[in-house]
Amino acid sequence: MASMRDIKRRKESVTSTQQITKAMKLVATVKLQKARGKAESNKPYFTTLYDTICSVLALTKNVDHKYIKESESKKKALIVITSNRGLAGGYNSNMVKLIANENKDKFPKEDTYVYAIGKKGIEGLTRKGFNIHKDYSEVINAPLYSDAMEISKELLTQFEMGEIGEIYLAYTNFKNTVSQEPKLIKLLPIDPGEFVPEGHDERIQMNYEGSSSGLGDFQPFMSGLDDSENEEAVLDQVIPNYMRSIIYGAFLEAVASENGARMQAMDSATSNAEEMIADLSLMYNRARQGAITQELTEIIAGAEAIS
Repeated sequence: MASMRDIKRRKESVTSTQQITKAMKLVATVKLQKARGKAESNKPYFTTLYDTICSVLALTKNVDHKYIKESESKKKALIVITSNRGLAGGYNSNMVKLIANENKDKFPKEDTYVYAIGKKGIEGLTRKGFNIHKDYSEVINAPLYSDAMEISKELLTQFEMGEIGEIYLAYTNFKNTVSQEPKLIKLLPIDPGEFVPEGHDERIQMNYEGSSSGLGDFQPFMSGLDDSENEEAVLDQVIPNYMRSIIYGAFLEAVASENGARMQAMDSATSNAEEMIADLSLMYNRARQGAITQELTEIIAGAEAIS
């Protein structure tokens, strides 16, 4: 059995750790509230942009656009959003598993360019054999829309030049404080069949019913262009905006998810520390009681020997 001194030192160490986990939980809670507010404020813009693309694609089913048609390149760009710090439960490991385990056939290591946002993702994917093409880890500390613009601009340029054929985004979707879901979505090339928002398909059909092409709706966009040029001009503007919005929204969702996961992890750690302190207190009291009993026994034995 451990000595009273060892038990006391262990109890003091656990108590100090508990104070740290409590403080980290409070910090994560405050950051979560701010991040969740930013994520919710971004949703109306994204929803409007998404509906716009649905409406545009409903009118351009046969358009041959650079952001829609398949590329000949087999290379794939993968944006992976994780955190720069640990102590967030399974937040980072779940993202690595999503890429390296659940979708390993989709992302051959030799044909995948990883655009890593978060040092923990870099560490995990490097161990799995992936090569990190670009490191944007500093972005996740305080994500800005300009960061999303910079990343999307570089990827769009490579896509248009044929250096990469597909662009994917892996991030953690924030559902609520206790639930975060790793997600993998395809950004380019656009699949028009995916842009049918639930509950809006009838509205789109009603708006364009009886119109063979609906191309007249694009006429005010840019004067002096024919129908096909107007279609391309609209998609040239809308799809990059959509891509930037998706990436920025993923930043905000990821920050909220990270702090939610860290808050839960620190709450669990604090609860475990309380249980350990209770167990150590019981062990200390038993050891103390045993020491007192032993001292009394020695005193009584000494007294009997004298008498």
